[in-house]
Amino acid sequence: MATEAAAPEFVLLALQAGLIVASSVTLLAGYRVITGPTTPDRVVALDTIGTNVVAIAVLVALLSEEGLFIDVALVLAIIGFISTIAVARYVTEGDIIE
Repeated sequence: MATEAAAPEFVLLALQAGLIVASSVTLLAGYRVITGPTTPDRVVALDTIGTNVVAIAVLVALLSEEGLFIDVALVLAIIGFISTIAVARYVTEGDIIE
């Protein structure tokens, strides 16, 4: 049975820095959602937030060594993809289902 080695210090530092950057970009995208001048700007900002939340979930999974967050990230990615397609279709064609 192999024993798990702790991650090197620079890996933990890189994961924490990535978590801070992803969180900051998410907040900036939230600002764009609120003040976006056009609807497509808001849609792109919402998609960015969804992608960043997936990244944050993966980074938390790596930091905490909990596999559950990977499952959460996968579900969020699927929901984000479907919602982006639905909103883009609504914006371009006026309805989601013909």
